[in-house]
Amino acid sequence: MLSKKIIGWYQKNKRDLPWRRTQDPYKIWLSEIILQQTRVEQGLPYYNEFVRKFKTVEDLANASEEEVLRTWQGLGYYSRARNLHFTAQYISKNLKGVFPKTYLELLKLKGIGAYTAAAISSISYGEQRAVVDGNVYRVLSRVYEIATPINSSKGIKEFATLAQKLITSDNPADYNQGVMEIGARVCLPRNPICTECPIIDHCGAFKNKSHDKYPVKLKKQKSRDRHFNYLVISNEDKLFLKKRENNDIWIGLFEFLLIETETATEDITALEKSFPNWLKNIKNIGTPISSKQVLSHQNIFAKFWPVEVDNLGDLHSKDFYSSYNIEQLPKHRLIEKYLLDNIK
Repeated sequence: MLSKKIIGWYQKNKRDLPWRRTQDPYKIWLSEIILQQTRVEQGLPYYNEFVRKFKTVEDLANASEEEVLRTWQGLGYYSRARNLHFTAQYISKNLKGVFPKTYLELLKLKGIGAYTAAAISSISYGEQRAVVDGNVYRVLSRVYEIATPINSSKGIKEFATLAQKLITSDNPADYNQGVMEIGARVCLPRNPICTECPIIDHCGAFKNKSHDKYPVKLKKQKSRDRHFNYLVISNEDKLFLKKRENNDIWIGLFEFLLIETETATEDITALEKSFPNWLKNIKNIGTPISSKQVLSHQNIFAKFWPVEVDNLGDLHSKDFYSSYNIEQLPKHRLIEKYLLDNIK
């Protein structure tokens, strides 16, 4: 039986990861949120740091948003961190620190979707609820040669139904983790290691040499180009940074003064009309430095313009930070990279 082969293989071959040594729903939840859109190798040190800083869901709930975002810094998709913090506060305050025990109850929590709810309920509480992530899509689509696009509404339902049929009440935790482990280590996107697959005898794609056809995906939407001009405003040994508060990417993270333009800007005079009224007494404007960051549906083309000011006064002095204080602020990758490369 396919499920027994998966469980048996997993128990002999699973990687030794810290969240696999526990059934604590807090730690399972934390690992699953961190590993969304993130490879295990990248996510592991973040998991360890979160568990070190925030040992319980109450500890995470009592932390400030800035502290949570700072700990998350570098993982991207920062809405995950904000939802993590919000839900920790909800569990701590409204549920007295106790996680819901069922898939349907877990789904009610902010930031917990079908995959995460299934992972927590099966691993922590033994509920017979199948997970479906990218690895599972790949394994099942190849085994059963399913041509329905995995990112279509029809495909999402079809794979969820199939996955639920395959999972058994006998050790659903190891079954779920086993399917994902096969996808992560054996049934690779390119050059799958079929000779090491425990379910090779069940695999239609292996039989028909068609693994490169699966899974099928609908074409992604076209990425949008955006042009960010950052004024790196310095006064003596301090830099101006402001928290992003608009309904856009990187909410809650700190960055330099931003002027967004429709096209790339090569001359600072084109930006001067957008300078805030308080930006006066400019001593010097340096040569801009260009950078780029690719997000899921956006390409950010950034220019950093060094601007030195004098006689600042008290109006915005609170927004100027020393190098030590800047280190403590949560920042997105563009800002972090610029600081590392250019600010000593």
